[in-house]
Amino acid sequence: MKAFLLSLVTLSLAAASAQPLTLRHDEGTGTVQVTRDPKRLVVLDEQALDFIYALGLGDRVVGLGSAVIGSAGLTAGGYLRPEVLKTGYLARGRLNNPRFVGTWTAPNLETILSLKPDLIVRSTWEGNQHYANLNKIAPTVGYREDASGFWQGSLRDLARVFGRQVQAERVIKQVSDVNRANARKLAAAGVFRKYPKVVVISPFTGGSTWLYNEVRLIDDLRALGFRDGLKAPSTTLGVGVQISDEALLGLDKQTLVVIMPPAGQYNGGEAFLKSAVGQRLRGQSVIYNLEASSPWSGPLVSMRNSNDVTRLILEAVK
Repeated sequence: MKAFLLSLVTLSLAAASAQPLTLRHDEGTGTVQVTRDPKRLVVLDEQALDFIYALGLGDRVVGLGSAVIGSAGLTAGGYLRPEVLKTGYLARGRLNNPRFVGTWTAPNLETILSLKPDLIVRSTWEGNQHYANLNKIAPTVGYREDASGFWQGSLRDLARVFGRQVQAERVIKQVSDVNRANARKLAAAGVFRKYPKVVVISPFTGGSTWLYNEVRLIDDLRALGFRDGLKAPSTTLGVGVQISDEALLGLDKQTLVVIMPPAGQYNGGEAFLKSAVGQRLRGQSVIYNLEASSPWSGPLVSMRNSNDVTRLILEAVK
């Protein structure tokens, strides 16, 4: 009898795991049917890769997209070079020889099809292209960076697919714990008395500078206890807006300026620091460089942001 009951339980669990899961996301019709615990993943950008890394699933990625990895980082066969996988952000998880599948704006559909993925994951924004074609290849989920609780909600959704909800909640709690510990360090050092406010700016090549009002580092700094030093009335793609030199020169001395240049060929940080506005703000600025191939945000990125920016700020106010 016990053996019979055990068999029934085993069959019930197997049937449940075989049932597709309806996943809500930010593209297409807003829902997609996903097979539970997929084994072959295509991830179209490092932003989405942060979710996969946080769930301990990097070894399932068979295809990876990136806007910053150029041809020099690829083998003749189109795979990421081993030395690339061992440096910067990509080294934070375990990747097993993924094929390069283009960028999040121009995915290589033929290559993705050849990889026979079970699931495609990407970050996205309003007006992004190719979703319908990607979803014909394999169930595709896209998460908008400007959505409320962007990475927490995305991580929880994906955790359901892989049965790793406990892991997701552990990571979310770890981020909160890291922020609380670093907030105490900053308060004890008197940082908030000197700089109660903060702005995050990102200088791009060509001279444009962006102010980030949502998601990109600014949420981590708010969690540490800073108030906004400047709030733009509108944003582009829900995260920031181009800001003028005049607006930056109007910042008061109680506003800490965190300069976070973009990666690779887009990095205009050095030119900004040599500019008149960069020189003017130097005394109240810290420079925070993302790792090579790092996404802008995500659970693992938030922990690194919290620890590294706290260290930079503490060094600056000694």
